[in-house]
Amino acid sequence: MSDIKTTFITVEQMEAATDALLANGAKVGADSWQQRVKNQTPHCKFGEEGICCRICSMGPCRITPKAPRGICGCDADGIVARNYLRFTAGGAATHSDHGRSIAHTLYLAKEGGDYQVKDPEKLIRIAKEWGIETEGRDIYDLAHEVAETGLLEYGKPFGVQRFLKRAPEARQKIWHDQGIEPRAIDREVSQSLHMTHMGCSSLPEALVRQSLRAGLSDGWGGSMMGTEMSDILFGTPKPIDTTANIGVMEKDMVNIIVHGHDPSLSEMVVFYSQDPEMIAKAKAVGAKGINIAGVCCTANEVTMRHGIPMAGNFLQQENVVLTGACEAIVVDVQCIFPALGPLSKCFHTKFITTSPIAQMPDSEYIEFHEESAGENAKKIVSMAIENFKNRKPELVNIPDLKTNATVGYSTEAIKKCLDGVTNSHLDELGTTKPLIDCVKAGVLRGAVAMVGCNNPKVRPDTAHIELMKKLIANDIIVIVSGCSAQAAGKAGLMSKEAKELCGEGLKRVCELVDIPPILHMGSCVDISRMMILASDIAKDWGLDICQVPVVGCAPEWMSEKAVSIGNYVVATGIDTFLGVDPYTKGGPEVVNLLQGSIKDWVGANYTVELDIDKLGDLMIERIEEKRAALGI
Repeated sequence: MSDIKTTFITVEQMEAATDALLANGAKVGADSWQQRVKNQTPHCKFGEEGICCRICSMGPCRITPKAPRGICGCDADGIVARNYLRFTAGGAATHSDHGRSIAHTLYLAKEGGDYQVKDPEKLIRIAKEWGIETEGRDIYDLAHEVAETGLLEYGKPFGVQRFLKRAPEARQKIWHDQGIEPRAIDREVSQSLHMTHMGCSSLPEALVRQSLRAGLSDGWGGSMMGTEMSDILFGTPKPIDTTANIGVMEKDMVNIIVHGHDPSLSEMVVFYSQDPEMIAKAKAVGAKGINIAGVCCTANEVTMRHGIPMAGNFLQQENVVLTGACEAIVVDVQCIFPALGPLSKCFHTKFITTSPIAQMPDSEYIEFHEESAGENAKKIVSMAIENFKNRKPELVNIPDLKTNATVGYSTEAIKKCLDGVTNSHLDELGTTKPLIDCVKAGVLRGAVAMVGCNNPKVRPDTAHIELMKKLIANDIIVIVSGCSAQAAGKAGLMSKEAKELCGEGLKRVCELVDIPPILHMGSCVDISRMMILASDIAKDWGLDICQVPVVGCAPEWMSEKAVSIGNYVVATGIDTFLGVDPYTKGGPEVVNLLQGSIKDWVGANYTVELDIDKLGDLMIERIEEKRAALGI
């Protein structure tokens, strides 16, 4: 990676590059999200406050001083709470359906097939955890039983989620006593929609409680399933070097961008892009080879297992097309702009949709099936190669922005890094005790799990990047996933050189353990890794999770999935800080619950602060409060 010219990249540099790309788009009349934001501003006040209801056709109803109740008599707090639960249900369904898809892929894995077991040790470990016999079993026979057992978690008639037992006993008791331990995943989503149907629940406390339960069915159910079974199929991530930012695109190569969230497709595209036959085809059309880069969480999936470069996050997805050098942008599900269709038609780019869940106008639709994964992927790669000759050289403009990043810090990888520097006895290997000792000694003050999207309501990436700099300067280590991870990567904060921005304590830890101060844990479903890590720290420390000096933060959250994530992080006992309002301020009782009294239920709650600098101060303050409560 000797071609890297810049250690750190500022938001201003990224914005200047985007402006140049928008100018490129203006030459061909391309639309952009920046213009669409202007067209949509100001936003609907009723929607922003959560006081608009359209769940029956007597309305839509909206709450005003003149009309304080809807036609059915529901007040502002009831409407806000119902909308909040519906938001949660949408997010829980989306992440959990991802997990279901991965479990189905595992069920189809076979020796010599497109999908194989890459981490048999994790497969065996989960099988034992679930009480499945492993002795003398064929590895694929075992994989199929684990996959089927996982799939049954979605609709089983009795019991609660199997993965809940990973949490400390004190946390499991809280979930049980509060009536929020998730049962079948689909049941929690279905019950959420039932509760919010016209003429059902309008009691804010009941609706918020179900929001926590539905979120937990995601974080400790569907998302955890997606993470663990992806590791079995594609390998558990370990530290690997890569590059990030829009400059990872190559002028003289066939550029294929993978975008979305499901690694089943992108793994196959990556595999066939490295096929000698495909590389020969690329050279035959005048390219030097094939360059795969990623956007959004699909980028996180392939970078942490293969070192594939990260071109950008959510609000940069149009930028890759605007370079004029993108032969194909291949998408699976979630966070995909329908605008990519008409935008791609302004250039030579092929916009390829692949899932019946995410069909969009103006796209080339190649329906992806796990049973024919290799055939589908080869067709996609071939289509991109053939499109190389259609480039318009006068429109090619790739900004010279690229940084180093070290990614792939799964929970297992973090523990292995810690094992490498500890003198613990053999029975302590694989624990988090060295990390705990650093926190107890004050070398580290604590940790922040920073996650989430980009949102045009916040200057893109600024909140992530500035908060990370502030936290690491105060000896607080940061673990990241999703678009937050890519913000860090684009800015150079996931390089080991970023230790120079740290306080003295964190800098020493980074040098000793040979890690960057911002640890990449994966995609947004991989926030489940963060829950496991927090749980393991709590158990190794002899605490409940809510006592550990760690908080969560989603400074630029945008999607329903983020609301589901926030609910399971809070319900797990981790205080969560938001930089965008969750559309609840029209219901003062709901605000009091989410930002106040749910702390009495689960030991954590939300803090909403739109001033990002103040948000950072509040996180540091909460971490210090937790330290003081522990007497450290």
